[in-house]
Amino acid sequence: MTRALIVIDMQRGFDDLDFWGPTANPDCERNVATLIAAWETAGDPIVVVRHDSRGEASPLHPDHAGNALVPAVAAVHPALFVSKDVNSAFYGDPDLHAWLQEQGIRELVICGIQTNMCVETTARMAGNLGYDTTVVLDATRTFDLSEDVAGLGVVTRTAAELMATTALVLQGGGFARIVATADLVLE
Repeated sequence: MTRALIVIDMQRGFDDLDFWGPTANPDCERNVATLIAAWETAGDPIVVVRHDSRGEASPLHPDHAGNALVPAVAAVHPALFVSKDVNSAFYGDPDLHAWLQEQGIRELVICGIQTNMCVETTARMAGNLGYDTTVVLDATRTFDLSEDVAGLGVVTRTAAELMATTALVLQGGGFARIVATADLVLE
């Protein structure tokens, strides 16, 4: 076993569009389920990561129903379950990097939510740690984002633009290879 599927923050709270705003890629959950089924069939390890927000108003706070995993991911019996309260799965509990090293896993395939936040941060760290890293872009999703940025004013990007930018930065920067679900799995 040299590869693992890392499923990041596939939680019910991300369905709260009143909180998060407009999203992209409605096929994300279906594509994640397809990847999970392929990994289970192959007998390769699946790592499930859950974000336990420290913000009490967040739908992802452990006291809220939105902290729960979506059904396709909740049904998984993961080789490792990581809880985190920051962007990177490498800063969760238990220690993802240590476990991967113990298992001799060098290839990571990453999917989940949010494309430009926790997925991207985890992929960047994986690349920096020397893992052969792949992000399955159509098995991720994110939300529109608008922020007042010093020196730039208000910067607004749609979820689709953010997904494309993440793909460009990860692949162009040498952090990860970008693929589609169909590139890995015959549906």
